[in-house]
Amino acid sequence: MNNLAEKPLYSEEDFASIDPKLIPEHIAIAMDGNRRWARKYGKSVESGHWQGAEQLDAIVRASADLGVKTLTVYSFSTENWKRSRREVELLMQLLEAYLINKREVLVKEGVRLHTIGDISRLPDSLQRQLEESKRATKSCDRIDLVLALNYGGRDEVRRAFLKMSHAAEAGELDWESVTEATISSYLDTAQWPDPELYIRPSGVQRLSNFLIWQISYTEIVVMDTLWPDFSPKDLLEAVIEYQRRQRRFGG
Repeated sequence: MNNLAEKPLYSEEDFASIDPKLIPEHIAIAMDGNRRWARKYGKSVESGHWQGAEQLDAIVRASADLGVKTLTVYSFSTENWKRSRREVELLMQLLEAYLINKREVLVKEGVRLHTIGDISRLPDSLQRQLEESKRATKSCDRIDLVLALNYGGRDEVRRAFLKMSHAAEAGELDWESVTEATISSYLDTAQWPDPELYIRPSGVQRLSNFLIWQISYTEIVVMDTLWPDFSPKDLLEAVIEYQRRQRRFGG
């Protein structure tokens, strides 16, 4: 994470443009546009994915600087397995290299790593690196970085209901007493509050099966910037837009 230890990302003027009391505690981002970025600049798909991974460094630090407590990023979806075998292998290798190369800086910067999704399908070596990074960062408390890996919102709900069914069979759950809060407690994201802000780079205006239960009342900000070009300034603009809105919860 070579950007994390460099000069401040925001100026005093930047901080003055936001209300520190209205910073979203949890932000979700779909890291979208790596392949389009590569085509735009005449680069390889591999270059696009590597640049996207590097861009995450600055956004993690920027989120922490703003006071965000949880950043959840859509890293590899259940649908991404449909891509070419070569691209899938590349993404797995990139993720593993990211974990190895950035682990010490994650610890230094107080970034605690988590995952959501069914990681059992990922390569064994990647699973080992994930567990090692989780162990290394478990005492960090500046910001939680949640990687959504082999994640799909519908699959998450499916797995939650399977866990609930097993709990019911074991006498640990009464179906008649199930509430929305009960369902939330069986989701991958049970330990965090629902995101207040969902940022969708690359101009795509759809949820793409990301956190479909959790974002029922989340503010969505769509930005045209492709993920590899997504900067701390873009993050700040999204937070400013979020703060302009009056959040309503059906009232």
